[in-house]
Amino acid sequence: MHLAYVTSVYRNRCIFISLSCFYIPKSIPSSPKKGILGVEVRQMRNQWMGRDADQTEIKRRKNEEIPEEKWQAIVSNDAAYDFRFFYGVSTTGIFCRPSCKSRPPNKENVQIFQHADEALAARFRPCKRCKPTGEKLPDQEWVIQITDYIDHHFREKLSLEHLADVCHGSPFHLQRTFKRVQGISPVEYIQRKRIQEAIRLLTQTDESITEIAAGVGIPNVPYFITLFKKITGQTPIEFRQIRQHGAALEVHIHEYEHDQGKQK
Repeated sequence: MHLAYVTSVYRNRCIFISLSCFYIPKSIPSSPKKGILGVEVRQMRNQWMGRDADQTEIKRRKNEEIPEEKWQAIVSNDAAYDFRFFYGVSTTGIFCRPSCKSRPPNKENVQIFQHADEALAARFRPCKRCKPTGEKLPDQEWVIQITDYIDHHFREKLSLEHLADVCHGSPFHLQRTFKRVQGISPVEYIQRKRIQEAIRLLTQTDESITEIAAGVGIPNVPYFITLFKKITGQTPIEFRQIRQHGAALEVHIHEYEHDQGKQK
């Protein structure tokens, strides 16, 4: 979370103090602190502790709600339970029949539905492999599943085989379908997503090139620099310098225009 407070105004420009790097201790004294900073830090800490507790409770309830009989049907791909219930996987947004041959999910990520319509209403998409609705999933919808997964997991190590596994298809079919629908391969999409995030970090943070490379899922720094230049036409350092120079020029022009206005 990023906090900033106005400390003063100089020549019609607000000066901020950034609190994004402040350390928030695990335990905060019960006695009230003076000033807005103490109140905000305490509220922020309590808020996030409450969210963590809520998420833990939700996962616990989910696990308790899955009868062992149904869980065993899922992990053993028991076709006898098909259409008696369906299960969705929160990390992929896909729902399946119990007999689906895809890799068994983590139990904490599973939700049980009695009918396919319930899963659809909860915004899960039908699996392309087991076709839980009895209909073939359009290629465009399948590619949306794939891109959604990449968008949320691009910082992790991703391969064509892994994408095919979690999105319930074969690597060959996924590669061909994705490129036909998107116009680029899954690997190219992952690369662009990572560079897009790198651009944001270069623009909005002071992180080093090594930290940014690792943060976007490319720990090999020379490869990261090569890929960044291939896509943007500049190295990460050149990109950051140009952006910083441009921002400084913008401030200079603004101050000049402000001074000229005062003289008039």
